[in-house]
Amino acid sequence: MTAAVPGAFCLVLHSHLPWLPGHGVWPLGEEWLHQAWGESYVPLVAELDALAAEGHRNVLTLGVTPVLAAQLDHPRMLTDVATWAALWEMRTREMGFDADPHRRAMAAHEYRAAARTRELFGSRWAGGGAPVLRSLRDAGVVELLGGPAAHPFLPLLVPQVAEQALEAGLDDSLWRLGERPRGIWSPECGFSPELAPALQRAGVGHFVVDEQTVRDAGGHPGAAWRVRGSDLVAVPRDLSVTDLIWSSRSGYPTAGAYRDFHAREQFTGIRLWSVTGPGVDTAGKAPYDPAAADAQVDRDVADFVEAVRRRLLDHVEAQGRPGLVVAAYDTELFGHWWHEGPVFLGRAVRALRAAGVTVTTVEKAIGSGHVAGELDLGPGSWGAGKDFSVWDGPAVADIARENAWLQLRWLDVLAAERDAGRLDRRRPDLDQLLCTVFNALSSDWAFLVTRGQSVDYARRRAEEHRHDVHALAQLIEDGRHTEALTEAARQARTDRTFPELDVRTLRA
Repeated sequence: MTAAVPGAFCLVLHSHLPWLPGHGVWPLGEEWLHQAWGESYVPLVAELDALAAEGHRNVLTLGVTPVLAAQLDHPRMLTDVATWAALWEMRTREMGFDADPHRRAMAAHEYRAAARTRELFGSRWAGGGAPVLRSLRDAGVVELLGGPAAHPFLPLLVPQVAEQALEAGLDDSLWRLGERPRGIWSPECGFSPELAPALQRAGVGHFVVDEQTVRDAGGHPGAAWRVRGSDLVAVPRDLSVTDLIWSSRSGYPTAGAYRDFHAREQFTGIRLWSVTGPGVDTAGKAPYDPAAADAQVDRDVADFVEAVRRRLLDHVEAQGRPGLVVAAYDTELFGHWWHEGPVFLGRAVRALRAAGVTVTTVEKAIGSGHVAGELDLGPGSWGAGKDFSVWDGPAVADIARENAWLQLRWLDVLAAERDAGRLDRRRPDLDQLLCTVFNALSSDWAFLVTRGQSVDYARRRAEEHRHDVHALAQLIEDGRHTEALTEAARQARTDRTFPELDVRTLRA
């Protein structure tokens, strides 16, 4: 029997997409959801189901943002993603008649994946995302993290709006999943000391931060840390382990045998080639070989296990006590960007446990005493520079400025309606106004602009939501109640993101 390694390992996955229904299809819009759902979420859950069937529990901590959870339960999205999977299957059949033997082989490989995904959409996922997530949580396979509505960058919010976003997001988790999470993924790992009271009042117990945020406060990533003066526990990700996968230059997904994400066949969109090597264009790429990729997975799993073991043993030597290693990633990396990623995760969990490593959830690790002490935690994020510049730097200063004004206008409208005694009944116009505010404040728009990705789409989305906020707010302020309800209904046709949101329940 392998000797137990002191300490614990936690895998944290952050699942998120901004609100997409009704805002474009392809190449920007709903296709993002379909791809992430079919290529990441479905195979990840299949791996978790397989692990559960083998008796594995407390496998990982799974963050699913409220705005993504809403899309996974959206009736039209459920229909459309099944159609997407069927079309994927049809494209593989077309290639199956190709004269090229590699294309035929890849068509068969892809057909099996497409058919399996289509079948799972009609069975495991037939009721949407909520039953899937609840079953994994209730079986003790995962810990679910919540978060604020529509994924705003919390440090740039007015404290009252930050608290409302947290309340709305956690309430939606309660309504959708039957339980209010104690842990959250703060969007972009964003934190500032001013957020602590809002987090506490929302009932948050623990949240994930970047390693650098903890180091800047004098701590280390080998444990969780209590935020001084509060009951909050900050859990840092360990970059030395995380970057074994996360690094775009040297991470496992860059291995030559893995399937290349970018190079697609012209007519079917099927990915036929392997990564091959850094900087190799499509013409120079080698054909994808699933068997070679599978062997590479085994090699990378062995390397990952050894790295985690060494890190835990180093913590004991350096700190004189068992340590904690937290590897945290975007879920969409596994399967969508890295085709072999879900298989890697399943094998890694099995191999880590076989090697004597305690694999557990963040909540269980905290409960087991992996809290090293208190820190005066300062501001930070996991963005470039580890500061707030991705969301308020020169490239997006206009978005940050407009968002600040948007929040103040929302608070003015809410205060005026409350002071006038007009919150004695459900207000669909105010409920929709806040949904639209939340979508406008999504951190994704500034992120995409700063990174130079889908800039036109991101700016258009931010501007459209802001326009809708001001249009509806003006009608409410002018007392044009019938017109406000009509405008709210128009917006709700695409952007009724949180159906149970009721502004009457929010703190003043």
